[in-house]
Amino acid sequence: MWEYTDKVKDHFLNPRNVGSIADADAVGEIGSMACGDALKLYLKLDENEKIVDAKFQTFGCASAIASSSALTEMIIGKSLKEAEQITNDHIAEYLGGLPKEKMHCSVMGRDALEKAISCYRGEPAKVVEGQVVCECFGVTDVQIERTVRENHLTSVEDVTDYVKAGGGCGNCHDAIAEIIDRVMGKAPKPKIPAKKLTNIQKIRMIEDALDREIRPELKKDGGDIELVDVDGERVLVKMRGRCATCTASQVTLKHYVESKLRELVTPELAVEEVQT
Repeated sequence: MWEYTDKVKDHFLNPRNVGSIADADAVGEIGSMACGDALKLYLKLDENEKIVDAKFQTFGCASAIASSSALTEMIIGKSLKEAEQITNDHIAEYLGGLPKEKMHCSVMGRDALEKAISCYRGEPAKVVEGQVVCECFGVTDVQIERTVRENHLTSVEDVTDYVKAGGGCGNCHDAIAEIIDRVMGKAPKPKIPAKKLTNIQKIRMIEDALDREIRPELKKDGGDIELVDVDGERVLVKMRGRCATCTASQVTLKHYVESKLRELVTPELAVEEVQT
């Protein structure tokens, strides 16, 4: 479904600097396995605050592994001050680019590096700032605002790609949109009550979205999807082709299929796979 550069594939299949450093001078840990991505970064420095070794342990997708591997190569040999200047965009550029849906993996690397540097300097762990906007992934308004500002994001989908916020139940989409408008200096849009769809209208719109938007993307990687039934707001589907055996099929189901249907049909939809 996503186009990966040769460098991303290389760092995923042959990751550099995997493991831990027993006597590490600094450790930065970010994410959690509950939300699907976690990274632990270890640093070893010399007396001049030059990074002489860096290793990582990660739980996540190909992009998460590749981003973590690339980050270690980028920082080894650099001074702490030089490493401090590395952004998530630098990590993505080093890999020749990442699919926009996977930019959160480079953000995770940047955040782990920041935590490791704070650890080395003996700075107290930062208290989570702001109010949680996305309950599904525990992302706050401060985190969203920073990401929107730094990366010039303009849509809820962009925010989901960078920090996952909005990629779960969808209840936070309006709040994310308001943050984007605030950062961009736009007046908030008046809320218009959503028109209730009949079941027939809903089914037709779902079928159209699957045929026009979703199925063509899945077929690029040899996958497919079949609509089995629509029960209220539950969309029951069957994964076909390579998607049926892919270990990341549930990620595709939630972060792509469900997200697209919520965008194109109605934000209340929940997509579930059925075994038939």
